[in-house]
Amino acid sequence: MPIRVLIADDQEFVRIGLRALLTEPDIEVVAEAGAGDEAVRLARRHLPDVVLADAGIGIEVTARIVAERGARTRVLILTNSERDEDAFRALRAGASGLLCKDIDPRELVDAVRAVARGDAMLAPGVTRRLIAELADTVTVRTPGLPVGLLTAREREVLDLVVAGLSNDEIAARLVIGIATVKTHVGHILSKMDARDRVKLISLAYESGHVRPAVRTPRKYRNEDQPIGGHR
Repeated sequence: MPIRVLIADDQEFVRIGLRALLTEPDIEVVAEAGAGDEAVRLARRHLPDVVLADAGIGIEVTARIVAERGARTRVLILTNSERDEDAFRALRAGASGLLCKDIDPRELVDAVRAVARGDAMLAPGVTRRLIAELADTVTVRTPGLPVGLLTAREREVLDLVVAGLSNDEIAARLVIGIATVKTHVGHILSKMDARDRVKLISLAYESGHVRPAVRTPRKYRNEDQPIGGHR
């Protein structure tokens, strides 16, 4: 079955361009929306796998679509800036990814496929900024859980996920195979009932596993790594 995509952007020419870009054998654009309410209504009607939304609309619709559809529909936010505060809010509301609009077209198509698989996609440089935002806003509510369900090795992997390392980097750091890393991340996602790595970062703060007082400084470099697209 093709990946069903709903495009949400208030500019028609952008929607036309995205529709043309997503003309792929395994992708079907089922609807287009120019406003938030319309996007929610069309998501309810067409049941897309992925909502590809501009940040201006995405912050409005993410929580509503996630509340109605859960993991059955994933929201991928497109923004003009990696520092877009609305986009960070959309991630905290349940969006599965954040990409800049200047992304290479082929990378955007691949990102739609990755999000449909259940992976998290973040533009380079976003991971550490997201962590800093979470550190500033998350309130610790459930100390010890669900992180307490993890093995020592899984907690070690979680620490590296929260630090923004990709699967390849985690494998190199722990001197283990990439397949082993994917297995550990899959177990962590399952035990913590998280949809993706974005949610894992949030839960790490909420559980008290990561303390807001110990957070990444607000100085970011171009080599910041994206959250990897593999479980």
